[in-house]
Amino acid sequence: MEEGARSCLLQSRSSLEQDIRASYLMDHMISDGVLTGDEEDRIRKQAAALLELLLRKDNQAYISFYNALVRESYGDLASLLHNSLPLVSPEAEKSFSDGGTRYVQAVLSEGGVPQRPVVFVSRPALVNRVREKLYRLQKEPGWVTVFGMAGSGKSVLAAEAVRDHALITECFPGGVHWLSIGQLDRADLLVRIQSLCFRLEQQSQEKDPSSSLHRPPGSLEEAKERLRFLMLRRYPRSLLILDDIWDSSVLRAFDIQCRVMLTTRDRSLADCVSGFKSEVAVESGLEEDQALEILALYVNGKPQRLPEQARSIVRECKGSPLVVSLIGALLREFPDRWAYYLHTLQQKKFKRIRKSSSYDYDALDQAMAASIQVLSEEHRELYIDLTVLEKDVKVPAKVLSVLWDLEPEEVEDVLQDFVNKSLLFRDCHHRPYLYYLHDLQLDFLAEMNRSGLESLHTKVVRQYQQRYSQGPPTSGDEECLYWFRFLTYHMAKANLTQELYSLMFSLDWVRTKAQIMGPAHLINDYVEYGAILDKENSEVRGHFQEFLSLNGHQLEQRPFPDVVQLALSQPDSSEVYRQALLQAQERATRGGLYLDWVNKSSLKSLSRLVVQPHQGSIYAACFSHDGTKIASCGSSKTLRVFKSTSGEKLLEIQAHDDEVLCCAFSPDDRLLATCSSDRKVKVWNVERGTLMRMFEEEHEEQVNHCQFTNTRRRLLLATCSNDKFMNTKLWNINKPSSQNTMFGHLEPVNHCCFSPDDAYLSTSSSDGTLKLWEVSSANEWKSIDVADMFPEQREQTAVMVKCSTWSADGRTIICAARNAVFVSVEEPALLCSVRNLKLSIIRQSMTTYVSSLQLWDIETSKKMADCSGHLSWVHGVQFSPDGSLLLSCSDDQTVRVWETNRVHTSSAVCLKRDSDVLFNNGDITVVAADNRNRLNGRTGAVMFQSEDQESRIRCTAICSQTSAVGLGREDGTIQVLEVPSGTSLATLQGHTRTVLHCQFTPEGHTLITSSEDTTIRVWRWRTGECVVLEGHKEQVRCFSLLTTSPSETHLLSWSFDGTIKVWDMSSGERLQDLVCHQGAVLACDVSPDGQLFATTSADKTAKVWTSASWECVRLLNGHQDCVRSCKFSWDGRRLATGDDNGEIRLWNMKDGTLLKICSSDNKDAMDSLHGGWVTDLHFSPDNTVLLSTGGYIKWWNVEKGEALQTFYPTGANLKRIHVSPDFSTFVTIDNIGILYVLKKVE
Repeated sequence: MEEGARSCLLQSRSSLEQDIRASYLMDHMISDGVLTGDEEDRIRKQAAALLELLLRKDNQAYISFYNALVRESYGDLASLLHNSLPLVSPEAEKSFSDGGTRYVQAVLSEGGVPQRPVVFVSRPALVNRVREKLYRLQKEPGWVTVFGMAGSGKSVLAAEAVRDHALITECFPGGVHWLSIGQLDRADLLVRIQSLCFRLEQQSQEKDPSSSLHRPPGSLEEAKERLRFLMLRRYPRSLLILDDIWDSSVLRAFDIQCRVMLTTRDRSLADCVSGFKSEVAVESGLEEDQALEILALYVNGKPQRLPEQARSIVRECKGSPLVVSLIGALLREFPDRWAYYLHTLQQKKFKRIRKSSSYDYDALDQAMAASIQVLSEEHRELYIDLTVLEKDVKVPAKVLSVLWDLEPEEVEDVLQDFVNKSLLFRDCHHRPYLYYLHDLQLDFLAEMNRSGLESLHTKVVRQYQQRYSQGPPTSGDEECLYWFRFLTYHMAKANLTQELYSLMFSLDWVRTKAQIMGPAHLINDYVEYGAILDKENSEVRGHFQEFLSLNGHQLEQRPFPDVVQLALSQPDSSEVYRQALLQAQERATRGGLYLDWVNKSSLKSLSRLVVQPHQGSIYAACFSHDGTKIASCGSSKTLRVFKSTSGEKLLEIQAHDDEVLCCAFSPDDRLLATCSSDRKVKVWNVERGTLMRMFEEEHEEQVNHCQFTNTRRRLLLATCSNDKFMNTKLWNINKPSSQNTMFGHLEPVNHCCFSPDDAYLSTSSSDGTLKLWEVSSANEWKSIDVADMFPEQREQTAVMVKCSTWSADGRTIICAARNAVFVSVEEPALLCSVRNLKLSIIRQSMTTYVSSLQLWDIETSKKMADCSGHLSWVHGVQFSPDGSLLLSCSDDQTVRVWETNRVHTSSAVCLKRDSDVLFNNGDITVVAADNRNRLNGRTGAVMFQSEDQESRIRCTAICSQTSAVGLGREDGTIQVLEVPSGTSLATLQGHTRTVLHCQFTPEGHTLITSSEDTTIRVWRWRTGECVVLEGHKEQVRCFSLLTTSPSETHLLSWSFDGTIKVWDMSSGERLQDLVCHQGAVLACDVSPDGQLFATTSADKTAKVWTSASWECVRLLNGHQDCVRSCKFSWDGRRLATGDDNGEIRLWNMKDGTLLKICSSDNKDAMDSLHGGWVTDLHFSPDNTVLLSTGGYIKWWNVEKGEALQTFYPTGANLKRIHVSPDFSTFVTIDNIGILYVLKKVE
């Protein structure tokens, strides 16, 4: 670096270090080639390190640094360096940001290089790439090919690349000579070369008067030799630029061993010439910011002030420089025609986008057509077939091999020709390669072949049917994915309605496509082609769409579930169920196992869509303002955006370093804000998935909530956090720091919400207050002490205001705290409360911490609807903009969408899981408590229903000998009721705490109960006589009858105290007291012959004991979690044990060895192998099948340890399942109160 430049840098060092952001400047310097990626990593955004490195570099680095300062608006700092800008060569003048000097301008002017367009936006990365290739011509002749599709800006780029002082002086001191070619015949080409030769001779004579002019060459061969002589002898180190080459025969005329740069649409043209070759591909489109800058320059405005149609124009043409320039020039004359030109572009009326510059073609359609005309007739026909492709879709050669009925190798050769001519693009990041068209090319083809589109799509379908007549491809490769995604599209476009009906109303197609692509694409098909399908049968279309929408989260599971089994849970009237039943019956004849849910007719699902977008709890979900998208976030640290109609993923971002607590769309849906436990707030571009802004320095604790203003007039973002004082902030996303901070809350702020007109912001805090702030001034307007509404609880625990929301007219504000919702009307100081709601949902966006949602009418304080379906706490809800849909998200890892006009106050009985079942000659009697604490008995319909009990019912039992049922309550009372009248036969008092289990003896005269009070009681229930069995030190969860001989039956009990005790039921004598485990005993089972019994424990072990000596004969180790269940096979040869990790183990009782581990290949969404704990086990009578319950129900092949079938209940956490003696009927109740009676399909 020159001494003066170095000295200036040192003198200005302190000012530069203090003010510059190194990261902003380094991007420009890397583009200029004066910084490397490794150097950028070493600098680590530190200004001091950047300046230290600059002092060790040359003059070019100083100039690049100066230019970067100018570009980043550090004009005052750039002025400090300006007077010391170094001279890079003796002729050079001070360089400016474009690299041009008077010397450069003179050289390019003499060579006929076009000047910059009036409207010009730099593309530095591309320019540097071309310059890098040109530097390679410094020592030897060669060719640099700049190629790209029509209108991609190749010519402007080539001219810009040589507008560089260092490049010309070091590589091409002989000058730069530009020759525009285009589509020429031999005569025109001769004229062009004659003109070039004359110009070169004339310039040579001016420099050397002794040289003479020659007569013009008379033939191409003579012209080629004349040009060779001039370039090698008189201009030995010069660059010849050939612009817009179309034909290899034209290019051969310039194969004269000189330095050549050519622009072309056909990258393969240089293959016909000799010498060193390199190439630069020109992207088909500008970045959005660059394209907007061009439009702004044309209309003399600023990019940020352009109308919304400007962005739409750029997106519609994918940033094509040609289209942007043509439309910009038209707008300069007619600045109010933004909407007109956008509509013209959308309607593909390319002829109306006419010449307004020096471009060679009068209109956009002519530029497109010119590229196609150079193809051979055969290839032109094949290219027209590409009209059937969808925008932004990349296809493998195999798809076109089916379409064209050609070998894949032949297809690849044809596609290579298209790619070379810039008529097609190739994605080289995939193997095999994928091919795609630019939107403009596709639009042009569609317009050109409008009348033949239907027949082209028909051709696609017929070729597919011919190739895959035996069934669809299932390889899962790119070709297979294409057909599953787009076959329905081609059928619809071809108007092949019968084929479309047959395909989409087929459960086989649903199963195969869902397995390969997931359910979202399928749901999209039923939405997109609904109008066509409804002409055939709208009811059937609804059946399939509802099945997929409500079971989509199951179809995302791996291993993939049995679709036929899932479909058997559909209503009997459904076409999906009808097809599934036929398939299940056919497979059952071949040994398949399927279960029909025979009592499902009374159940109505209220969800419209269930999506599982994340692994882990979902803390927030929100609709976009147009209602078409949903964003969600949670403990997975990710942000996902998906379609609200189908759940199809549109965007997924690893958003934060910790849990993402909230997400919010901007009013125009272009931005998404997220906030996190990592204390950062981020703003994302929705379309690109790129980070636009990050605020990481002001919040010191986790950021709980974020929300944009409701209108676009003045875009602000509000955030609230767990900070002690500075916990609510307003941000202008165009500024690096917060615009305002609201002071007032002294505890964490949980939620913030703008009023509809954005005049006020409400904040809900753990300090028990709801505050309203004026947005314009950030001053507190009102403060409401919600904690005052809980005078009886305020002294004991703090009252947390969880959230708030505004009515649409802004006159009402609603907030939630504890188990109540408060509505403030007109005057915010007055609150009326809706109490005892279990903190539910009203017809505004509120947050709930229970698993069921409730809709309330604010004006009447009446509950309007129950929405049951979530299996865990619900963290957030939101109505769609039009109020027709309700969105909820939960710890159960699902997002549910509900139709508000379909949900209703449920009158269905929700049963508790503690139940008993009696199977009697094909009849099934179920007894269970319900959500109103009544005892229900049913054999299909409700057989009897007791009065409401005073205390919660915790267990039930059916007496098989008499028409009686027993129930145990939390207050320790046992009641025996007559069935079906419900008359009380006996009330038994004695237990002092909750009765956990009750059971009648086989003869029906005795009722045995166990309790949390550590005792067991044996009742002669008709007389009230009782024998108390005392000895356990902790609660007795369960017991079992132990028959050691035909005449002798004892009682076996187990407890959380780790012991097993054996009792004489008549006398109450304790016969055995066995200390079995170090942890709680969780389950026990007696072998069918009564000789053995097994125990399982929280200490992760199982043990087998003999009733002959009461000794442990087998210790079974291997489980990694609490062993919660066990069961002997009917022949006593095997023992099955299940643990809390979802794993089931099969043991050989002869020697205690492990036979099999029954488990899924992978953990499920609930981080379990069984959807939760394995709570119950049963063997089939022939010991070949094992039944298990957990989060769902599974049937296993005992010999192989492989799953035979899985039934997914609507709820989860099944406690127990009752099995008929013939192993054909199964009865259970899930955690949301749904009863399942399942029968094997025969």
